[in-house]
Amino acid sequence: MTDETKLLLPKGPATTNNARLFLAVFSAVLGNFSFGFSLVYPSPVIPHLKDIENPRLRMNTYQAAWFGSIFTLGAAAGGLGTMLLNDKVGRKLSIMLSAVPSTLGYLLMGSAQVVWMLHLGRFLTGIAGGITAASIPVYVSEISHPAVRGILGSCPQITAVCGSLALYALGLILPWRWLAVAGEVPALIMLVLLCFMPRSPRYLIACGREEEACKALSWLRGPGSDTTAELNRIQQSIASQGRITWSELALPFYYKPILISVGMRFLQQMTGITPILVYLEPIFHKTSISLAPKYDAALVGAVRLLSVITAASLMDKAGRRALLFTSGFLMFLSTLSMTMYTHTRPCPIYNITTHSTLSLQTTSFDPITIIPLISTMEAFGLFVPFLFFCVVCVINIIFTGVCVPETRGRSLEEIENYFRTGRTFTIRDT
Repeated sequence: MTDETKLLLPKGPATTNNARLFLAVFSAVLGNFSFGFSLVYPSPVIPHLKDIENPRLRMNTYQAAWFGSIFTLGAAAGGLGTMLLNDKVGRKLSIMLSAVPSTLGYLLMGSAQVVWMLHLGRFLTGIAGGITAASIPVYVSEISHPAVRGILGSCPQITAVCGSLALYALGLILPWRWLAVAGEVPALIMLVLLCFMPRSPRYLIACGREEEACKALSWLRGPGSDTTAELNRIQQSIASQGRITWSELALPFYYKPILISVGMRFLQQMTGITPILVYLEPIFHKTSISLAPKYDAALVGAVRLLSVITAASLMDKAGRRALLFTSGFLMFLSTLSMTMYTHTRPCPIYNITTHSTLSLQTTSFDPITIIPLISTMEAFGLFVPFLFFCVVCVINIIFTGVCVPETRGRSLEEIENYFRTGRTFTIRDT
């Protein structure tokens, strides 16, 4: 039996204090900040566009629904396109290209004179979001030192949540057009900073540019660092891959990590988190929260940020599986509480994409209405949807226990070797 604690290839220094690595990660994840900002942009904007005086910009229920959901269509298109871009032009250039549709989209929304300009701008920001979602995690994981890959790998999620929180906070003070102007800033800063950052060493080696890869890795690890062992591991990993055929996709080495990744993401999305965040303020109206919806949305953003920071700080200590189990269980309790809340306390009949200040009634404070707020960003809706969400959470917990391996402290090459052999993380020097 192979000793899983014995590494047959040396890993070099256990930690890194290279500030340039963190600068490179920061530069890249600004794209995720923009993604989080763009995702929830309709939350404070839809109520204004429902009541705006200009008839050419005033949205009906159908148009407001499209304004919220068309972002996901753009994200799907951008994500699929990036599957090709990542290998053709590289991870860094793919991230930089996302600044183009992002800037154009916000320019359209900020200067919109008719509804179709808002929809087109929203679609373009969705394309940018899809590009960043498909390229930034790859870039960050490939440039990160194994000792800090866990916490740096959580940076895309942290910055996306920061972007959403920034949108909710700015929505308290800025008109909707100025929110669009603010949305252009992070993408432009990202574009400038990435001009000075290195490309992924793994991508460069895959392209046969070993000398550039060595320079890039040396820059990331700092002066005087010995990158020979790390470069060897990357070369061995790439050499063992080759070109994939359709028949090879039937091999466990390929389909297992794909199914695990897709399954995890699918189950997370089936909790309803995306539409909840997009229509957060209208949903707070629907659930009769005693606090003003715009403040409720900002509080939810703050809770999300606290949660991801806590998870990031524990990532390399508690392990990934422990955090997945914890979050799955908390999500189950959250959705269960909302299932009972919506079953025993009916919500008013109210379309979440419809808003009118004339239809809102002032109500006295009732402590039970705090329940939706305590149940975090997952916890709004009617009885049947939240009953469904509870079932999804249970399935998610079971899926994690049966299918997801612990990858704490393992390099990407060791994780690949685990799926190749089916039983060991250790790379044999053969």
